[in-house]
Amino acid sequence: MVPIKSKHGMSAFLLTATTLGGFGIAFGQTADKIPLILVTPDQVESSIGTLDFKDGAPSAETTKKVYDTLAFTRGLDAFLNSYGGASAYAIHKGLLGIGAEDNTVTIFPELMDSKSLFLTANADTVYYFSVVDLTKGPMVIEQPPKGVGTINDMWFQWIIDIGFPGPDRGEGGRYLLLPPGYDGPVPEGGFYVARSKTNRVCFPWLSC
Repeated sequence: MVPIKSKHGMSAFLLTATTLGGFGIAFGQTADKIPLILVTPDQVESSIGTLDFKDGAPSAETTKKVYDTLAFTRGLDAFLNSYGGASAYAIHKGLLGIGAEDNTVTIFPELMDSKSLFLTANADTVYYFSVVDLTKGPMVIEQPPKGVGTINDMWFQWIIDIGFPGPDRGEGGRYLLLPPGYDGPVPEGGFYVARSKTNRVCFPWLSC
């Protein structure tokens, strides 16, 4: 270190040395190698083929593959989220077509067969079916003993099981169905309570 020339040179020298010593001296550092987990490889093998990258950026062909896959995935997602609702709508329309208005129980006199246009029905038990309208408020279903079934909303999303798999365990009971957003009084006992996300519900029963 070169002393600072002044009439107080020695004091200036000591002050400078003290300052440098107090704050330390910074040195340049060489960065370590970037971990491979943070680096995009030049090629990635995937279910949609080989994806190519350069300096982390996808090639034009890789970009097209990814966008095509996203479009297909979103289309498939829309189908899977919608076909249940389309099925419930078709069943409702079919019941109305034979004169079975909402809140009417339709009993199938015979077993279903290949002519029965249902997505999930089976052909070895007798069905009875209904669509319940909740637009005017809660409704009560009285389930007879020894039944098997489920209550679904109009997206065919599960609400509650009934009969043997449900809370009545095959003994029968009363089910109180509440419409979307219902915030009114609810009995504390005597009912199995279920809340629907749609203003109608559909449910098939199987007789045992």
